[in-house]
Amino acid sequence: MLLTFIDAGQLTARLDLESAVETPDGQGGVTLSHAVTASLWARIEPVGAEIEELGHTERQTVTHRIWIRHSDLIAPGQRFRKGTRIFDIRTLHDPDESGRYLVCRVTEV
Repeated sequence: MLLTFIDAGQLTARLDLESAVETPDGQGGVTLSHAVTASLWARIEPVGAEIEELGHTERQTVTHRIWIRHSDLIAPGQRFRKGTRIFDIRTLHDPDESGRYLVCRVTEV
């Protein structure tokens, strides 16, 4: 098995990991908000962009790969925040199955 080498100096983006928090609204529903679970260093790689036409407007979807050190705190459905930028986590995997890194495929909101 080939190990993936990443220089730790490439993890230059400070991201907040956020998890969804549901608060009852008093009428049988919930209000969804997000709370910071952890802060971590990451490497953000742009992957691509697609344009969708919705009615008379176009919507651009930008995807990225975010590399981080392995953590059991992260799961699909959470999101990363960098300032005003939000990245929804779609999938994650260990690129060389060594338990050192995780690659998260994300969509920028």
